[in-house]
Amino acid sequence: MPETKSKGKIMMNFCNRIGRKAGAGLLLLGTALGYGTANAAQSIMITVTKGFGVSLYATELGDAKQIAVGDQGTLFVGSRKSGTITALVDSNNDGRVDRRYLVAKDLSYPEALAFHNGDLYAALDDRIVVFNNIEQRLKRPSRPKEIYDRLPGKGNKSTRGIKFGPDGRLYISISAPCNVCEPVAPFGSIIALDVGSGESQQIATGIRQVVGFDWNPVNNKLWFADSSRDWMGDNIPPDEINRVDASGEHFGFPYMHGKSIKEPAYDKPKNLIIEPPVFELPAHVAPTGLLFYDGSQFPAEYQHQMLVAENGSWNRSSKVGYQVVLLKMEGDKVVSRSTLVSFLDGEFPVARPYSLALAPDGSVYISDDLKGNIYRLFYKGNSADEADE
Repeated sequence: MPETKSKGKIMMNFCNRIGRKAGAGLLLLGTALGYGTANAAQSIMITVTKGFGVSLYATELGDAKQIAVGDQGTLFVGSRKSGTITALVDSNNDGRVDRRYLVAKDLSYPEALAFHNGDLYAALDDRIVVFNNIEQRLKRPSRPKEIYDRLPGKGNKSTRGIKFGPDGRLYISISAPCNVCEPVAPFGSIIALDVGSGESQQIATGIRQVVGFDWNPVNNKLWFADSSRDWMGDNIPPDEINRVDASGEHFGFPYMHGKSIKEPAYDKPKNLIIEPPVFELPAHVAPTGLLFYDGSQFPAEYQHQMLVAENGSWNRSSKVGYQVVLLKMEGDKVVSRSTLVSFLDGEFPVARPYSLALAPDGSVYISDDLKGNIYRLFYKGNSADEADE
């Protein structure tokens, strides 16, 4: 397929408008975005933790969902609504996209992507396909090859996430197709797939809506973020951060939400053992991305710590989420939660962060499914005089 250039010139001119918030350690930043001559520059307010900066990496990507980074640094972006997969290339390593390629179009919900051993995997409505040797074929991608055809789909839509684990298997989250129900397997579960043999194993069940998951690099334990049900009020039930200690564990849905909120519509089976969440997030923040940071750019205190993208609330009288948070870890415990970057300007969401991926230079890519942008979170040091990108 032919190469296409990014439209227009993207300008990210940050200025410290009011300095550091007292007691908050945050910078309130104004951003001028240029989307070519058709759109006038607009000012948006983004709050970033001191020492960090945010730049706009790419635009016009539909509802940018899950992202994956190739061995050569290519960023792949899946869009559910537009049915496309796009490849973004920063050929001169300046933190801005130089070239973009359309890998595939007219796909059925290609929102979940994973990269492994030179190949790009995509979870579609009811199957998983692979684009072999993709970074060598960006101008003329090969037709995708089907490797798994047993995902539930064809009208029963559910949110998916995929990522390769330390054991080389492809892990797939298959969320429940409802607000609250007793889902029929494999809905409401995480499975692990051997892409060579096609054999699969159930890793976790009793999940509701899981997109973001990752492995703690210290001990290779799997962690995942789960969004709890809606329509129980502004402040309940809490969203969850969970850890898998043994394959087949049940994490509560639909019988229990958070550690203590019982579901009124369904009684828990008598002998069912439920694993409570390790950490409760505020209700309706909608955690959709989870990444253990192991890059080389952020300070040492961020190593092996958990970053979570909170996509933001809709079923609430006032907005929460719309941010990337740091969950500080001590062993297998989460001891604190703090904001790294917020895209919520009062009640106005500038972006809805969806997925997180580590860039080759140690910065972090953030997909935005509200406006179809990719942002780049980078560390620039503690000097107040140092220029942003």
